[in-house]
Amino acid sequence: MAEGEDSEEKSHEPTDKKKDDARKEGQVLTSKEAFVFATLGAGTALLALSATYAPMMLRRWTEYFRLGPREGLDTLLTTRLSQFWVEMLVGGLAFAVPLAAVVIGLQMAMGGINFAPKAAGFNWAKMDPLKGLGRMVSAQALVELGKGILKVLLLGGLSVLALNKDLETYGALFSIDVATSLTILCAAIVSLLMWLCLGLGGIGALDLAWQFISMRKRLMMSFQELKQESKESNGSPEVKGRLRRMQMEASHRGAKERAALDDVPQATAIITNPTHFAVALRYVPGETAAPKILAMGKGPMAQEIIARGKGAGVPVLQSPPLARALYFTSEIGSEISERLFGAVAAILAHVYRLDRGQASDLPDIDLPKDMRFTEHGRKVDEAGKP
Repeated sequence: MAEGEDSEEKSHEPTDKKKDDARKEGQVLTSKEAFVFATLGAGTALLALSATYAPMMLRRWTEYFRLGPREGLDTLLTTRLSQFWVEMLVGGLAFAVPLAAVVIGLQMAMGGINFAPKAAGFNWAKMDPLKGLGRMVSAQALVELGKGILKVLLLGGLSVLALNKDLETYGALFSIDVATSLTILCAAIVSLLMWLCLGLGGIGALDLAWQFISMRKRLMMSFQELKQESKESNGSPEVKGRLRRMQMEASHRGAKERAALDDVPQATAIITNPTHFAVALRYVPGETAAPKILAMGKGPMAQEIIARGKGAGVPVLQSPPLARALYFTSEIGSEISERLFGAVAAILAHVYRLDRGQASDLPDIDLPKDMRFTEHGRKVDEAGKP
């Protein structure tokens, strides 16, 4: 298969990032048919439990409409009806709360509770009539149509079977008392709902399997998508390569600076900034053609150079601009830049005078404009700004 075709084939499992992005967009595993089955099943169970109390509830309700010898119509319309509505509210909550708990529990079991503000936003693309027509003839629309037809046929057939077996009993309801009729009717309704639950259970299982397969198919990734996600998460190969080179260079430089610490006692002078940078120089007329860098470092390495230099009696001089210029333009073991000969010569002359016991003030150092640096290695312009 060609590389271009392979890159478009979504045959790779979704990554954790792809799954998290889908959840943020409100894409979680769910099934409306499973909800219908769960709520109907729970409602049937509650109705079956309450069916034994049907005669008692009937007597209770009829009492609301009986007037005592001293009671008038106003009593019926105020006190009793208010009590009736309170009991209806309590009874409704007794059904509604368990059903809500069943729905929430089922969603948590399927795909978890997910709050996705991004999915709640208005999407102008959904207002496009052409895309709307496309959705009407899509595979998802055909599946929904098939589920609708299946539900009508299956539930209709189950209803006929459930009702036909007790038709003679239903015909006799008019000849028996109301309480018994209500009990028989409740039992018939529960039986019918149980048959419907069997059908809806099968439909819900099929729909849940279809939703799982559809969602997995939507989340599958192509090879190109995997590469793009890896690039966004970890950076492009060019950036990572450049970072690795910088890390290797920094590691190599750090090892070189640590190895050069043993040469610090041989230095002629140490130029500091005052503790951020330290550069150990050696210059012996006739031995070296130009001042040479023995060791240099910044931060803790600079403090170590200063400590070793002081322990060996090497003069330590503070000249921040020169220390930065030497650090950013020189290498350990090499001679200093020709542009810094004048500034270093003035420092070394000061050191020689001190060695002879002559009083001497540290001279002012004048550096070329392009040899002035900040502590971060940036060049400073004529106004003294990076």
